[in-house]
Amino acid sequence: MPDAPVIDSADPASFPHSVLAERHPALIRKVRDAFPYGPEQHRALDALLKSAVDGAIEPLDGDAWWEAWGVDEYVGRSWFEVPFLWSESYFYRRLLRAVGYFGPGPWQGVDPFRPFKLAELDTPQAAEEIAALDRLDGLPAEEQLLALLHGSLWGNRADLGFRIQTGDEKSATPELVADDSESLWPLLTGGTLVVVADNAGRELIPDLLLTDHLLRHDRIERAVLHLKPYPYYVSDATTADVVDAVRHLVAAEAPVGRSLWSALSDGRLTVRAHPFSCGPLPYADMPDDLRAQFAAADLTIMKGDLNYRRLVGDRLWPPTTPFAAPTAYFPGPVAALRTLKSDVITGLDARTEPALVAAEGQGWRTSGTHALIQVRP
Repeated sequence: MPDAPVIDSADPASFPHSVLAERHPALIRKVRDAFPYGPEQHRALDALLKSAVDGAIEPLDGDAWWEAWGVDEYVGRSWFEVPFLWSESYFYRRLLRAVGYFGPGPWQGVDPFRPFKLAELDTPQAAEEIAALDRLDGLPAEEQLLALLHGSLWGNRADLGFRIQTGDEKSATPELVADDSESLWPLLTGGTLVVVADNAGRELIPDLLLTDHLLRHDRIERAVLHLKPYPYYVSDATTADVVDAVRHLVAAEAPVGRSLWSALSDGRLTVRAHPFSCGPLPYADMPDDLRAQFAAADLTIMKGDLNYRRLVGDRLWPPTTPFAAPTAYFPGPVAALRTLKSDVITGLDARTEPALVAAEGQGWRTSGTHALIQVRP
């Protein structure tokens, strides 16, 4: 494979730098305002704000996982000098510590992002997406499947995803920069599907709708939904978020709500939450027990931008690097459904990137207006 540098945040003009210097401080303020935290949490959040912008990596005493993930190696270095993926993950770990999530104390286990997640479920857009299911019922099963696949792909742009996308081959900047969906269908012929979830709220619901469709139409026998063991990256889905989403569907009297409830109850749909899912490393470094879980699946679908970065490695690959090359280590068939929100990209044909750059500069990589479906059988 070509040499591809690991992405960091050192360049002040870069997207990663803006995440650390602008997005993270704004998030600290937002979390601070979302709960009536006490003086102890306020002091810790203020210290984190100062550290994240002007300070250095600090130890996470007593955290065996983070010791294994390299925190001691980076202690004393600027947040902007270490790998971007590592620095982002470390920020969320520090944020949870600051608000007392890991305890002991009264704030132990209180998700600091929960108000934002629940608000997404209680919107007119979310109601419209559920109402769209009635329109899908009149379509043939294969057309329903394609629509639900695109709904899952686009996440919180699911209103776009529920339409049947035929694409425009003449467009200089297609919404889908890569589309291996024809290679996906032969892998959905029974067996076990693992879905590594991305966001909660309005993105998780389309993921659940797609999974339910595959179960009800016998495209798979069993689904395993991999979630985060604790809150992460603001909106990443935890088990509590799955319960909230299914309850929301049941309360909306959508038949799929009871169908999912039944699938969870009888084991056709199960959930998993491995500590590595909140790790700062690529999946190439996953522990053996997680590798065995992926190896046992007939297909693993990686949802979203963060999982894509971890799947292929958060590096500046030449865009034409075949998707199969950086995913060759993965212990089974794997597919990525991703809306583009970061710099990393693989698997583009030679004509796609020049057309995107000519039309949008490098903004196409991070704007969330393009997506991809990539498959390595």
